[in-house]
Amino acid sequence: MPLSHSSLQALQAGRWFKLICGASFQDLPAIRHLAIAYSLAGADCIDVAAEPAVVAAAKSGIAAAKSWLDAAVQRGYQPTQPWLMVSVNDGEDPHFRKAVFDPTICPANCPRPCVTICPADAIAFTEEKQGVIVDRCYGCGRCLPICPIQIIKEQKHISTPAAVRDLLQTGEVQAIEIHTQPERGQEFLRLWQELSGSLNQLQLISISAPVGSEKGLDGGLDHLRSISQLLTSLTPTPLIIWQTDGRPMSGDIGMGTTHATIALGRQVAAAKLPGYVQLAGGTNHYTVNKLREVKLLKSAGQEIFVSGIAYGSYARVMLAPLFEQISGSDKLEDHPDVLWAAVDRAAALIQQIKS
Repeated sequence: MPLSHSSLQALQAGRWFKLICGASFQDLPAIRHLAIAYSLAGADCIDVAAEPAVVAAAKSGIAAAKSWLDAAVQRGYQPTQPWLMVSVNDGEDPHFRKAVFDPTICPANCPRPCVTICPADAIAFTEEKQGVIVDRCYGCGRCLPICPIQIIKEQKHISTPAAVRDLLQTGEVQAIEIHTQPERGQEFLRLWQELSGSLNQLQLISISAPVGSEKGLDGGLDHLRSISQLLTSLTPTPLIIWQTDGRPMSGDIGMGTTHATIALGRQVAAAKLPGYVQLAGGTNHYTVNKLREVKLLKSAGQEIFVSGIAYGSYARVMLAPLFEQISGSDKLEDHPDVLWAAVDRAAALIQQIKS
């Protein structure tokens, strides 16, 4: 069965949907489950950590979804074979960190608000698990300020160019996203030089930078313009996405988190850089409605618009309760009722932008 539409067509139509699994999220069963559900529901791209095991889990999920394509169409879904993207960074970034602490020094009478606030269920105090469950933690940082004795810290990491280059050269991924900052021009250039020999094999390169920070939008746009010169110098020139990460990893907190990314998206779209503008950071069920309200969805004759939306924590948390119904070692496709319930929830989110 032919796939319903290509990722390129989705970008051109302003109907692009990306699932963000998380640059630090390494829960392999969950990543595989998410890849199956969102492939069958119609996602255009799935963004994962630049780790071989994580890429393999996502690829396995995308491949497993192919066996269910006809059934998905019969149920009214529009399945795709999404592009696989890996995220890298040229310096410290909140997406590339883990929470860390020593659970043995937690007071016995501590109410443990860290457990309650964690959206990934990545902190536990049970017979099996104590403290941070590293693979589940994706670095949202919500546990750091609420610890009563302030023992939770963040452990940051920066992508190793050689490891990322090896992944790109295998041909297993079609896209890369580079997280940068306005003041990191030299750091970006170093990373670019390390990866440049592999970048022309990719379909798409995405740039994520908080250009609307307190350092000022103009300085941020200068950084993006210098990056655009490097991108357009590649032969062949890949598709380019400018990701406006308004409020990172906050979409599941509440509706209002989406305002920052929409405001940033409007500013970057107005700059008319070559490529497409895509929202992220604080995206949720309210984002598309707000885009319609402020007239930023693509339509005939419209000059300033966004071409797509990426959903991270909101999209993952939405399906997490369903995945808890099956054993960690089980495959999602072995539980059809859970599979279709997950696809239904994923499709409800995707169809907001697709329709």
